Amino acid sequence: MNPRHFSYNERDGVATIRLNRPERLNALTFDSYAELRDTFRALRERDSVRSVILTGTGRAFCSGGDVKDIIGKLFGVGDAELLAFTRMTCDLILNMRLLEKPIVAALNGTTCGAGAVMATACDVRLAGESAKIAFLFTQVGLSGADMGAGWLLPRIVGLGHASELLMLGEFIDARRAAEIGLYNRVVPDGELEALAREWATRLAAGPEMGLAVTKRMLNEEASMTLEQAMQAEGWIQAECMRHPDYRESYEAFVEKRPKDFVRNRGWKGAARS
Repeated sequence: MNPRHFSYNERDGVATIRLNRPERLNALTFDSYAELRDTFRALRERDSVRSVILTGTGRAFCSGGDVKDIIGKLFGVGDAELLAFTRMTCDLILNMRLLEKPIVAALNGTTCGAGAVMATACDVRLAGESAKIAFLFTQVGLSGADMGAGWLLPRIVGLGHASELLMLGEFIDARRAAEIGLYNRVVPDGELEALAREWATRLAAGPEMGLAVTKRMLNEEASMTLEQAMQAEGWIQAECMRHPDYRESYEAFVEKRPKDFVRNRGWKGAARS
């Protein structure tokens, strides 16, 4: 894991991906889109990583696609190239959702366009008080349903709030974002990084399979009937009960000691199928 277009480090099972173009408000380029897409896919097989923090450097989390490096250049390409680009951006979000490890967004400032959808694709969103967010696609003549925003956002904030955010494309402040459920927590800017590390560390210490299938079912149950969801949840819970983490939780309770799920990482039993 040696990316060229953002910084990456690992510590205690937590990978931190930090967008690092502060002079451009961490705007994305063709290359950084592709590298982020590939990184989130690669993290599926990286056993040393159990949770991820996604954040930015400076005054922004991410201001979306770079006006000069992407938007300006797209006017000069054909239909096939346009479609290849939009599919690549969607593949980034898809890979974030298919990564069955928790992703914590630490929103440190301006978050808009593709940055807003990346934040939405994370499992939880923590924000500094100065953070503001906009799904500004309609402001530039595009569909508000971009990169999966039309699927993700209503499931977080409800159809009414999602319609407002995606149709108006205007910025809302951190207080309003928390009020409608888009942000899980808002803290003073100086406390954001420590809070994100705390949450990611707690998640990294959690049950590997339990967390993985929770995210999987949250993705899949959106398209299930109630009966299908009950059948799926019954099956997956029975599988989880065969995993060593279930016994570890019981034995830790009986022995009055902290749970240690980390020692069961990489278990190859049938419940991982």
